Amino acid sequence: MFVLELTYTAPLARVDEALPDHVAWLEKEYAAGHFLAAGRKVPRDGGVILAAGTDRATVERIVAEDPFVRAGVCEYRVTEFVATTTAPALEQYREQLPS
Repeated sequence: MFVLELTYTAPLARVDEALPDHVAWLEKEYAAGHFLAAGRKVPRDGGVILAAGTDRATVERIVAEDPFVRAGVCEYRVTEFVATTTAPALEQYREQLPS
């Protein structure tokens, strides 16, 4: 599982210009089963995406396709973790520690 943290690197006016394309990209990745949740940080200086069911190389490719990245309005920090415990609704995403 991955936590994708976006930090805006441009004024909000430029972020908002790219927002419709970013939302369409999010919807595509939800439909592909890559994303579980996403939203703005508070205060609004970026966002967070929870991604699962893929490997780091795929996540890096997906991030590079984000219209925010292509527009040069954000940077990503990608953190991989092993989700050994989850809420019952996320049970299918539970992972085992490597042996």
